[in-house]
Amino acid sequence: MALGTTMAPYELRFDAGRICLDLLATTHPEERLDAPEPLRAWIVRSGLVPAATELTHVDSAWLVGFRELRGRIGQLVRSRPSAEGGSYDLALAHVNDLARAAPPAPRAVQAEDGALVRELAGPPGCEALLAVIARDAVELLTDPVARASLRECEGDNCPIVYLDTSRGRRRRWCSSEVCGNRERVARHRRRAALARA
Repeated sequence: MALGTTMAPYELRFDAGRICLDLLATTHPEERLDAPEPLRAWIVRSGLVPAATELTHVDSAWLVGFRELRGRIGQLVRSRPSAEGGSYDLALAHVNDLARAAPPAPRAVQAEDGALVRELAGPPGCEALLAVIARDAVELLTDPVARASLRECEGDNCPIVYLDTSRGRRRRWCSSEVCGNRERVARHRRRAALARA
């Protein structure tokens, strides 16, 4: 796909710097988690499970859980606690509740070539995978250095939140190849239009 073009419906991105923020990115530029198959792809590509993990049991109920957690994390990273509580406190309680569940149990097994590889002890449950993401959110929200590195993309109409780990903390876009390229193209077009005028 050429740079600066729109993404395919299920092209998933993992450039936000944290798994909980990568989950937030599944809403832009349109809903990515609209069926079990894209959710299965996201679970594998995010690294929540080893690549060969069987996920045929992922169904529409999982979509509800993942989307709800995504919404709560969005509330927490885009706002601050208030004295009145309200929706922020509810979102925090939801994330904390999910973080209590045990994550999937890994085990080391010998591959055909003799190397040890990671696999899960059994099929992962929705609650266990949500716990991994919720724990990542708790780590992010309670780490003052990481929290101070949260940025929202400066790209036109891009709501993606990412962790700025660049030197000098000057990263402006969620992705230099996507939003950064769009900005450079727009700037070039503006200069060209001014030159013609």
